[in-house]
Amino acid sequence: MPDSIKVFLLWLLPVALGANNPIQAPRLAAAIEFDGRTDDEAWQDIPELKLQMQVPNFGVEPTEKSVVKLAYDEHYLYLSGRMFLSSDELYRATTFKRDAFDGTTDYFGMVIDSYNDNENGLAFFTTPTGLRWDGSVANDAQADPDISIDWNTFWDVKSHKTEDGWSVEMRIPWSSLRFQDRNGEVTMGITIWWYIAAKNEVGIFPLIPLNWGGVSMWKPSQAQRFVFKGVYSHKPLYLTPYVLAGYQQNAELNDDESAYLIERDPKVELGFDLKYSLTSNLTLDLTANTDFAQVEADDQQVNLTRFSLFFPEKRQFFQERASIFDFSFENFNRLFYSRRIGINDDGDAVRIFGGARLQGRVGSNDLGFLTMLTDAPEAGGHSESFSILRTRRQVFNRFSYVGLIGTNRTDLHGNFNQSYGLDGIFRVIGDEYLTVKWVQTFEDSLDNELLSLDPARIFIQWEHRRFDGFAYKAAFSRAGKDYNPAMGFEERGDFHSGSLELSYGVLPKEKSPILRWRALVRSQLLQNITTDTVELAFVEPGFELETRSGWNLTAGLRHTHEYIPEAFDLGDATIPVGEYDYLQLNGFFFTPFGGLLGAFGNFSVGQFYDGKLLSLSLSPRYKVSPHFTLEGFYQYNRADFAERNNSFQSHIGRLKAEYQANTKFSVSAFLQYNSLDELFLPNVRLRYNPKEGNDLYIVFNDLLNSNRSREIPHLPRSDSRAIVVKYTYTFTM
Repeated sequence: MPDSIKVFLLWLLPVALGANNPIQAPRLAAAIEFDGRTDDEAWQDIPELKLQMQVPNFGVEPTEKSVVKLAYDEHYLYLSGRMFLSSDELYRATTFKRDAFDGTTDYFGMVIDSYNDNENGLAFFTTPTGLRWDGSVANDAQADPDISIDWNTFWDVKSHKTEDGWSVEMRIPWSSLRFQDRNGEVTMGITIWWYIAAKNEVGIFPLIPLNWGGVSMWKPSQAQRFVFKGVYSHKPLYLTPYVLAGYQQNAELNDDESAYLIERDPKVELGFDLKYSLTSNLTLDLTANTDFAQVEADDQQVNLTRFSLFFPEKRQFFQERASIFDFSFENFNRLFYSRRIGINDDGDAVRIFGGARLQGRVGSNDLGFLTMLTDAPEAGGHSESFSILRTRRQVFNRFSYVGLIGTNRTDLHGNFNQSYGLDGIFRVIGDEYLTVKWVQTFEDSLDNELLSLDPARIFIQWEHRRFDGFAYKAAFSRAGKDYNPAMGFEERGDFHSGSLELSYGVLPKEKSPILRWRALVRSQLLQNITTDTVELAFVEPGFELETRSGWNLTAGLRHTHEYIPEAFDLGDATIPVGEYDYLQLNGFFFTPFGGLLGAFGNFSVGQFYDGKLLSLSLSPRYKVSPHFTLEGFYQYNRADFAERNNSFQSHIGRLKAEYQANTKFSVSAFLQYNSLDELFLPNVRLRYNPKEGNDLYIVFNDLLNSNRSREIPHLPRSDSRAIVVKYTYTFTM
């Protein structure tokens, strides 16, 4: 039997046996001319992968034809796509921006579970303009935050516009994928999909049901398994030095506090990052004088609670395979929060002298280790060392794992905060999952008893993971009075709570304009352990709805009982100590992704403690052309406490303009306004990226006072201003 027929039959087997039966991936017999066209002779003997429609009408033939092929050789994993469009009006190529993923343009690519662990994935996508979008997936994409766009690696893509559509070739070096080979044989999970923006249509292989809502297509556990033979990870060494030159000026009060003086500080910095694959699935990163000057400024936020605000991590170094360090509880609470490293409590950057990171797999164990040394977070303090060790492995089945974690934060004066933790996620049967987590912290200022509940955190959850039909989630959570994760994020301590979520979801038939909808009820009861006081209790019935055209709407009516043990401020208003019952209507919406003009927004209206609240936000965006994009954001908050003749009002505004000359050169201008701080925050960033690992940045930041006369002496026009030029170049050895 000819080899081509054998390969073809192998690719037919999954149709009969099911998508989880591994497929032997075809190996290229000749080199590919890598130009974005798919008519090379080398592609002709490679069997096609058949896409099926996932959205808007599940399981039917896609409305547009495609030819998709996957192959490999000793150096690269290749993916090609020939996308046919029945009308020129369906062609959407709206951006050249690196890592742009906004739904207004067509996308094609794949999610790779390179470790075949059903939990973690690496995503590689492109558009008709040939941009590169790469990201990471954690926790089997249980929710949107598990999909990160901040991970980047080395790979290539070429696209080509045709008379009746477009074509693309992607190649990913094996050295950019971490995997475990057994005598040169590697098994990976791969999901491939094509998004047609004009139709809000997704064609996918393998066909993944929408049981988990909008994240279904990202789930590594649902990917098709492919077997690659004769594949060994190459172990190049990447050395990326940088040089930075900049100018900083700050306004400081003089000694008698009668006027502001301008302090000017030119600076030149040198540093480097080094990456080396110790084995095919274990990578070492070293960094010296680590710098993040090119990172975009944090979005301004308004705090309507008595707890700290959570800001997402934007620094790429901390994004790579960040899922291995994940040890999270409910909401944003987590044992490890990477922004504790190199950023102080005021949000100011702290110098990072350097560090090391080791991550990958040893045997059957996922392994992550990180250690960093920073300057003192505050003047007069001491340098600090941050370390974290994390390991986990699959048990019982490919959807379950157990793990260990340890953290250590120490300064040069001997002060320390340490923790250890154990966790497990177990697929009991079907869609039934049990999650168990235990953490204990230790500090130099406390008597530390092993297994004591006072410095411990417990989390137990049982859930039925499905979008359609009946689902539920029941959880118990506890944090002792001395629990203090100094490397993590925790809203509050000294509590135990129980929560319950019940839902019923429906995936209507093809003729319905509704793609999916779900009715649900969320509730929680939280009690302070020391005082035995119920500090929070709420129940919130609501619904979620998505149309086949792409409209989304979520709404809920929430009744809250809350006890405030200490008064806190909201701008000029104060929330006194006491018990409160209030009712609010909350909602969120976004328009179809495929439109050149779109928006998303949310609202909260109703009672608020002993007053009333109106909170509205709207974020429009407009794709002026493939080269130019405008985005805006406006948030208005107003709380009135009539009985106390007290009120609170705030405005947050953001305007962002981006120009992309091509996939290599871009300029962005970002202006923010915060009425509470009475500040304008402009940010301008120029980037030239001729290839991965080679970047030139020019960044300008300012902090402008909008009301200089609010204090005596009058505030300066600018509190802080900086311009930075940074160049990096990666050497491959």
